[in-house]
Parts: sequence; structure tokens; C-alpha cells
Amino acid sequence: MFHHPGLAALLSGLAAQLAKVLLEGVRKRRWRPELLFTNGGMPSSHTATVTTLALMVGRSDGYGSAIFSLVLVFSVFVVFEATGLRQEIGHQARLLNDLMDSALHGERVDGQRLRELVGHTWGEVGGGLVFGFLFYLLFLPG
Repeated sequence: MFHHPGLAALLSGLAAQLAKVLLEGVRKRRWRPELLFTNGGMPSSHTATVTTLALMVGRSDGYGSAIFSLVLVFSVFVVFEATGLRQEIGHQARLLNDLMDSALHGERVDGQRLRELVGHTWGEVGGGLVFGFLFYLLFLPG
């Protein structure tokens, strides 16, 4: 196995996105490959990515190193942005879609609706945290 933190983190995020497609298929019996390219959903690929990155950097450079501190602060920021700001944007999009539906009596403006699923719930973040940790374990030396 390779031990490059950046590559492991990117693969963790990609695997989490693939997991979203597979979970949708199992839970709702729908094949939706477009989920590979969307934000939001279970597990949080943002959280999986930064979790794997932080753990890999901590293992390679030490959990007391300055670079680990930087990555940890960056990771916490990413998680809080995914749950806070982006979740709020999703709530606003839902409200605007409802208002437009009411004002236009169900007709669509240009057939478009605002994307409502742009952030993560804390449960999805927890799923991403577990996913990122498990992905990190794949890279531990034998």
C-alpha cells in the first residue's frame, strides 16, 4: 500500500462518494450514479476526506507536529462549514422553492429548482468520520 496522505485522502473522499451511490441503491432500490458528483448525503465525503488526511499526516509527521495542527484545524473548519453554512443554504433553497411553487401555483421557473441538499447533517458527518477512519486503517502497515 502507499502512504501518501494527500492521495489516501482523495481516495477516501472518492470512495465515500461511491458509497453514497451504493447506499442509495440498497436503501431505495434506485440506481443514481449522478450522486457521485453531488454534495450532501451519507456518508459525508468532506468529513471522510479530512479525517483520512488528518490521521495520515498525524501518523507520518507526528500528532504533535505543526503540520498536523494545521490539518486538524483545517479539518474542523471543513466539517463545520459542511454542517453549518452549507446546511443553512439548503434550508434557504427549500424555502425559496416552496415560495416559488406557491407563487406560481406549482409551475416551475424555467423548469429549474434550487438544489436543496448541499450540506450535511451531524449523522452524515458521523458516517463520514467513521468512513474516513476505516479508510485510514486500510493504509496502516501490515
